[in-house]
Parts: sequence; structure tokens; C-alpha cells
Amino acid sequence: MSAETVGMHMPAMVTLDDLAAMNASDPNGHRYETSPEGVLSVMPPADSEHAQIASRLFAWLLMAGWPAEQILQVAGIRVPGAGRDGGRIPDVSVWGKAPSRAVWLSVADLLLVIEIVSPGSEAMDEVTKRREYASAGIPQYWVVDRDDAQTVTLYQLSSNATYAERAKMPLAWLLQTSPGDHLD
Repeated sequence: MSAETVGMHMPAMVTLDDLAAMNASDPNGHRYETSPEGVLSVMPPADSEHAQIASRLFAWLLMAGWPAEQILQVAGIRVPGAGRDGGRIPDVSVWGKAPSRAVWLSVADLLLVIEIVSPGSEAMDEVTKRREYASAGIPQYWVVDRDDAQTVTLYQLSSNATYAERAKMPLAWLLQTSPGDHLD
């Protein structure tokens, strides 16, 4: 399908319901997200390295005693905005209590969002999502780079509603610690 054809059928304003339908119907596994300002982003399907990193983080949290119902992979979250809400789909999210069933979850009780950087998503993960998640009041944001060490940068929300870097370490080091050492 050409870009022109897609443009002819795209609504002028993409809602979270539109995004849910787009995510459900994409046969190639792309993820569709939107900023609170209405900017549409299309993410390619995750490759095997991406999936392995997400699985390792999930298993680490689970084995440390975090309830499975409070660790979600690729669950949509509603990012509040001034005029409308955006929708993001973090790679891993950790909750203070099990969220209610919804396509787009409220950020209430969301403790941590983890994004695994894919080729081409560096600016989105390091700038855009970091700003949006901080504005939404999510207490912690971790970014896993796909360098040789799979470096994890741990950000914590500061009093001025921005993230401050708390630590940076290889994923292998992080996984040797307790999640409780990092999650307040």
C-alpha cells in the first residue's frame, strides 16, 4: 500500500481507539503510538535480541518476587496531555498493583517504564518518551541501549518533573542486583 493510499484513509486526528485498531490489525507486528500532541509513530517489530532483553528483565523481576500481574510487556499506557492523551507501548512496565484490564492503562500506580532502544529509535527513547513519561509523573524510566554491554541507564523523576540519571551499568551487572535496590 502506498503512502498516498494510507494518507487518504488516515483520520485527521488519530485517537487511542484508532491506535488500538491499528495495532490489532497490523499483520507484520508494527507498534503504533502517538504523543499527546498527536504525532503518530510506527515502530518496527522487535528482533530476537530485543525480545531476549525484555524476557531477561521480566524473569529478573519475577524471580525476585515481583508479582507477574504487575510486570507487563508491551502493554499500552495512556500518556496524559494538555488537550488530549497520547498512547505509548513500553517494552516493560512495572506497577505498584495489578492494573485493571484495559487497552490503554492509566499511569496511576505505574512505578517504572523500560524501553529497549532499537536501531532508529534512539531519539524517540532518549528524548521524546523521556519527556512524556516525566510529564506523566512516572517515577522511574530505564533505557537499555543495544551496545556491546547492553548499557542500562536508570532515570528517576526529580522534583521539577524531569528525569535525573541515577545510575548507568551493563545489563549483566543490573541482573546481579535486587530490583529492590533500584525501585523505591
